[in-house]
Amino acid sequence: MPEANPHRRSGVIMLWIAWLLMLGGGWWAADSWMAREENPNRRPLVSAGGEVVLARNRDGHYVADGEINGHPVTFMVDTGATAVALSSRLARELDLKRGAAIRMDTANGVAVGFETRLNTVRLGNIVVHEVSAVFSDGLSDNTVLLGMSFLKHLEFTQRENQLLLRGLR
Repeated sequence: MPEANPHRRSGVIMLWIAWLLMLGGGWWAADSWMAREENPNRRPLVSAGGEVVLARNRDGHYVADGEINGHPVTFMVDTGATAVALSSRLARELDLKRGAAIRMDTANGVAVGFETRLNTVRLGNIVVHEVSAVFSDGLSDNTVLLGMSFLKHLEFTQRENQLLLRGLR
């Protein structure tokens, strides 16, 4: 009877580890690609002329990372939103004051929201102070709608698959 290879067990273990590393690497690469496709503006580009240039994502939206009161957030530009709109969870994290209750007509139907004020909203090199906003349980925890209470302080133009934003002086 032939003698068993004493290294067979460690070889099988190494093979399993190699497969797990390859699968994990593939998952990580796919996840990174999907995140870039969802938000191609992780660091919004600022042109030489001072404009913030946003690329459209695969769904046709303009999504970009920015800040509210110094806290990092992900914005989705929404010219149909009257105000900047965020989730109640994010409002609690930012310690925002709860103002008057309002009725909100959202894409998901009618919701109750609360008025509030944001000290600063930053997108790239554009900073706007004292921005009116609303928060509601019916809004996504992951994305802040960047509505007209912020956008009215900017000039913006869409060219092909880019949105060019410039602060008004």
